[in-house]
Amino acid sequence: MSGTGEPYIPAHESPLELTTRVIVVGILLGILMTAANAYLGLYAGMTVSASIPAAVMSMIILRTMFKDVSILENNAVQTMASAGESLAAGVIFTVPALLVMNIWTTIQWTETLIIATLGGLLGTMFTIALRRLFIVEEALPYPEGVACREVLVAGEEGGDGALAILYALGIGGLYGLMVKGFEVTHHTVEVAVSVVSTRIYAGMDLSVALLSVGYIVGIRIASFIFFGGVLGFGLLVPMYGLIYGWPATGSLVEGFYTIWSTQVRYVGVGAMVVGGIYTLWSMRKTIITGLSKAFVKSDATIGELPRTEQDIPMNRVFAVCGVLVVLTFFFYWWATESFVLALAGALFLAFVAFFFAAVAGYIAGVVGSSNSPVSGMTIATLLFTVGLVYIVGDLMLGMAKQDLMFATLLIAAIVASSAAIAGDVMQDLKTGHMLGATPKRQQVAEIIGVLTGAVVIGPVLSLLHDAFRISQTACQLNPLPDDPTCSRALFAPQAELIGAIVQGAFGGDLNIQMVVLGAAIAIALIRLQMPVMSVAIGIYLPLGLSVPIMTGGIISHIMLRSAHLRTDGVLRKEPSEKAIAAAKEVESRGVLIGAGFIAGESIMGVFIAVLIVAKINLKEELGIDTLNDFLSLAFFIWFIGVFIWLASRALPKGGNLASDTVMITAEAVRNTLDAFQPKKRDER
Repeated sequence: MSGTGEPYIPAHESPLELTTRVIVVGILLGILMTAANAYLGLYAGMTVSASIPAAVMSMIILRTMFKDVSILENNAVQTMASAGESLAAGVIFTVPALLVMNIWTTIQWTETLIIATLGGLLGTMFTIALRRLFIVEEALPYPEGVACREVLVAGEEGGDGALAILYALGIGGLYGLMVKGFEVTHHTVEVAVSVVSTRIYAGMDLSVALLSVGYIVGIRIASFIFFGGVLGFGLLVPMYGLIYGWPATGSLVEGFYTIWSTQVRYVGVGAMVVGGIYTLWSMRKTIITGLSKAFVKSDATIGELPRTEQDIPMNRVFAVCGVLVVLTFFFYWWATESFVLALAGALFLAFVAFFFAAVAGYIAGVVGSSNSPVSGMTIATLLFTVGLVYIVGDLMLGMAKQDLMFATLLIAAIVASSAAIAGDVMQDLKTGHMLGATPKRQQVAEIIGVLTGAVVIGPVLSLLHDAFRISQTACQLNPLPDDPTCSRALFAPQAELIGAIVQGAFGGDLNIQMVVLGAAIAIALIRLQMPVMSVAIGIYLPLGLSVPIMTGGIISHIMLRSAHLRTDGVLRKEPSEKAIAAAKEVESRGVLIGAGFIAGESIMGVFIAVLIVAKINLKEELGIDTLNDFLSLAFFIWFIGVFIWLASRALPKGGNLASDTVMITAEAVRNTLDAFQPKKRDER
C-alpha cells in the first residue's frame, strides 16, 4: 500500500480531530510511552515505535468514555503519545553519557529539558518541511505508519485487535511484575565452561519485551543482531582470552563480561562509526534531491489546497527553526561560558540537524522507525562534533578537557534528539495521510507530544538512575548502597559507547586497535551487502540480549511460513496472493501482541523503579524465594508459549503448528545448504 490512493476520510469531510479530550488523553499516554521507551532503551539498547500500542490504548480509552469519537481523534492521540517516546530515544543515547564520563553525578532536569525541547522541536519543524516530498511525491512505504493505519481502521470498523493488545499488555505487565518486582525468577540464565585453553558461553536474557522486538523486526534483522552477538561474545571474546589470557574473576561468566566490556565492545564502536557514515554516503543523491525540492517549493506556488494537504505554512516553520537555533546559541553560551564556541555550535547544529532529520525521515520510510539506526547517526554526528569542538574549543580557545567533552555532548545530544523524532514524525504523518487527517492539526499534535516528552524525560531518567543506576560505568563511579556490585545497573549501551568515544577523543585512551578491527569488519559487511548497523549492535550488546530477539524472529518466520503452507498446501518460493494476504493477517496480529508485551513489561519496569526509589522491596516484603535457572527458563518458555498461542489464533484453520514447524525447519536447512553449493556456469 503506497499511500497514494484516496484517504479513508475524504478531504471534503471535516470530522473532529484535535479536541480538548484528545489533548488530555494524548498527554497522559505520552507520559506513559516516554517512560516505557526510556526504560527499554536503557535496558536493551534499542527502542520500538509506540504508535501501535498508543493507537489501541487511545481507542480503548476514548471509546470507553465517549460515544462520538472519530478515527482522526484516535490518530491525533497516538501522534502525541508516540512523539514523546521517540524523543526519549534521542535523549537516552546521549544525556546519560554525561554520567558515564562523570561530568554529572545525577541527571540535571533543567539541562535535560532544554536539550529535549530544542532537539525535539527542531526535528519536528525540519520534518514538516519534508512531508510533501517523502510522503506525497516519493510515496515512501513507512511500514509502521501503514500498520498503525490498519490498526485504527480495524478499530473503527470493529474487530478483536484491540482485545488482543489489551490481553498482551496485561500479560507483559504481569511478567514484568513477577520477574522484576517479586523477583520470582532470574532475569538472565548464563553459563560458561572451560574448553582446552579457552571458554564457551551460553546465556539468555529472559525478557518478553526483547522476544517481541525480535518478532516485530523479523527474522532477517533479528538474525543479523544475533550474528553480531555470536561474533562478538561467542568468537572474539574467546579468541582474546585464548591469546592474552583470561582475567582473574569470581566466575567464568564474569571473565566473558570483563573482556567484552574492556575490549570487544570497541569493535562494535568501530563497526557503528563506519556503518553510520556509510548510511549517509549511500543516500547522498536522494538527500540532495529531497532538500533541493523542499527549498524550491513555496507556499505561493501551491495555491488553495484541500484540507488533507494543508501543512503549517513553510514561512512559519523556517521562522520557528531560526528562533530555535538562536535559543540554542544562548543555551550553549550559558552552558559552556564561551561565546565563540556557542556561535560555532549553533551554526553547526542548524546545518547538521536538518541534514540528519532528512536522513532519519527517509530511513524510517524504508525500514521503519524501530529499525532506523539513530545510534549510528548519533555516532557519526559525534565524530563531526568532536572535530568542531577540538578546532574551536581546544586549538583556538584552549579550553579544559572536561569543558570540551561537555560541549561536545551538548551539541550531539540536540542533534540526536532531532534525528530521533524525525523518523517518528514521518511515520505519524504517513498514517494521517492515509486516514485523511489534516496535516497542520496533526503537526500541532506532534509539537504537543514533543513538549510532553521533553518535560517527562528528565524526571524519568532521574528515577531510573536513582533506582538502578544508568550504565555499569556510572554505577561503578557511584554505586547504590544496596547494590555495591552494580547487578541491577541498566546497560545503556549507546550512552556507554558515546562516553567512551568522547573520552577517547579528548583523553587519548580510546581502544583504537579494537575500533579499527570493528571498522574493518564493517567494511567487509558492506562488501557482503549485509546490514552493518544490525550486526554492530549485536557485537556491542551482550549475547544474552540477542538470544530472545532471535527467538522472536524465528517465531515470526515460522508463523508467516505456516500461513503460506496452510493456504497453498505446499511451501513455495513465491507464495500465492492469497497466502501472502493470510501471512499479513498473522503478522499484524503478532505485531499487536508484541507491542502489548513490550508496553506492558516496559511500563512495569518504570513502576518497579518507583517502588525501589520509595524503598519498597516486594521480594523482601512477601518473603519470596527466587527460582533456580532451570525453573526460571521454564517460566519464560511458558510465556513464549502464551505469545505463540495468541499469535497463532490468526493462522488459517486446518493445520498443526508442530508439524508445520518441522516442514519449515527442513525447508530452512535445504535453503541453507543450497546457498553454499557452487553455482553452475550457465546459471551465473
